[in-house]
Amino acid sequence: MLLYTGMLPPGAADGMLVVGELSLDGAVRHARGVLPMAATARQAGFKCIVVPESDAAEAALIPDLEVIPVASLAALYNHLAGRKPIPPYTRIEKEDAPLFPPTDFGEVKGQEHVKRALEVAAAGGHNILMMGPPGAGKTLLARALPGILPKMSIDESLDVTRIYSVADQLPSDTPLLRNRPFRSPHHTYYQPRRAGGRRQLAASGRDLAGASWGAIPG
Repeated sequence: MLLYTGMLPPGAADGMLVVGELSLDGAVRHARGVLPMAATARQAGFKCIVVPESDAAEAALIPDLEVIPVASLAALYNHLAGRKPIPPYTRIEKEDAPLFPPTDFGEVKGQEHVKRALEVAAAGGHNILMMGPPGAGKTLLARALPGILPKMSIDESLDVTRIYSVADQLPSDTPLLRNRPFRSPHHTYYQPRRAGGRRQLAASGRDLAGASWGAIPG
């Protein structure tokens, strides 16, 4: 609207994609799914993306895309008008704390045959289906599996991070998930959902861990 009403010079936002939720007081709020939107913007030929300040680290995961963090519509206006330019966001590489701290595999006592099966599955990239009575240790062993898996590649990390970004479950201080996620579907899930229907994939009433991911991102 600022462009169409002549308040900004023509071409001020060329090659730029603007993402964010605009509140009534002019503040720019967090938007879900910024990472896949940034990836799509780069694929579409955009050179720059404007995002809320809280989402800048997430958008900066996409290479070759300039990220402008804004706190308000007024700040964006001053930036586009050349009055007060906003410096592009610079991503700082750091070791993020795992979002899903795995159980230490070495702390699991007994269950040697199950632990051996988990090791084989982790080495070969196989899935694991554990069945047994309550209290047998299925969930404990499933939680321990991601701890013996190799770290995800950057492509795997981006894939998992996109899922959590769209689901709005990505913490603001953890822009990139580097540790394999774990999900424990409840045994009361009804049959279509257990078999992979609806919106979530789950095991048929049991813990299911995919060795290629460490677990299933929902």
